[in-house]
Amino acid sequence: MKNDNDLFLRACRGERGSRPPVWLMRQAGRYLPEYREVRKKVDFLTLCRTPELAAQVTIQPIDRLGVDAAILFSDILVPAPAMGLNLDFNPGPVVDPPVRSADDVARLVVPEIEQEVPFVYETIRILRRELAGRVPLIGFAAAPFTLAAYLVEGEGSRSFGQWKRMLYGAPEVAEALLDKTTETTIRYLVAQVRAGAQAIQLFDTWAGLVSAEDYAAFSLPYVKRVLTAVRAEGVPTIYFALNAAHAAHEVATCGADVLGADWRTPLSGAHPLQGNLDPCVLLADVATVRRRTLAMLQDGAGLPGHIANLGHGIFPETPVDNAIAFVETVKSFRG
Repeated sequence: MKNDNDLFLRACRGERGSRPPVWLMRQAGRYLPEYREVRKKVDFLTLCRTPELAAQVTIQPIDRLGVDAAILFSDILVPAPAMGLNLDFNPGPVVDPPVRSADDVARLVVPEIEQEVPFVYETIRILRRELAGRVPLIGFAAAPFTLAAYLVEGEGSRSFGQWKRMLYGAPEVAEALLDKTTETTIRYLVAQVRAGAQAIQLFDTWAGLVSAEDYAAFSLPYVKRVLTAVRAEGVPTIYFALNAAHAAHEVATCGADVLGADWRTPLSGAHPLQGNLDPCVLLADVATVRRRTLAMLQDGAGLPGHIANLGHGIFPETPVDNAIAFVETVKSFRG
């Protein structure tokens, strides 16, 4: 008999189980009081770079919520220092110096990643030992387009005007940068798999910044390169392009085993999908959480595989009881 601890990986392969598996993006984070207790002792980057602590907070939502997968506690910008840049959080990410010219791109290193961020791989090894098969472990990285957006902008932004200026005014420089972020991401993720990650999620948080045509030119080809390399390692892949419903046709060609869907994107199609409850629903009352979660599950019932999740990361102010209600509703669903 197949166990529930295999539901997530089976869904990634398009196999329907007794119910959809469930996990939450940013499930190890500030909405959990036990996470806040750890953060009182260390800053965010120190937490990412301390394997024992990173493993501890990765496991917290497994114990508290009973989700069906763990995701490595880290940050999508962890590779930036390995490429030759400074990274800080104040409180959001700050990359210094930002990459604005062809000379800046030329100075970037495609690193020997295991030597530069050994803490990531030690955390994965600790997690595989401590999880002991309870649930699978997901590794992750930023998609090349999203990583490049942060490197050029130097910080978070609503418009990412510096990055878009480069895309439109100096596309050859943007493409050279995307080649470097792609190769770095491939090395970073392949090493995660070899350290023990059992699935990989590629976050394209800023895919929605551009038109479908520009997405097809500046994001999709590089996503395909990354996913091809990771799939060759024999693990399932998930691609999450936020706010990219306008490019759904292009996204569907990326080659991922599972497509992540935000709340703007309906749960329909021929691919296994992950998502797509609006994380703001978890700020409402428990009855609303249960009702909205059930509606999402019914929408996804006809998919070849559905992984229940939010349409973006859980908010820090989310009541823990609401997160529990979301997970319990999924775990009791039989569709």
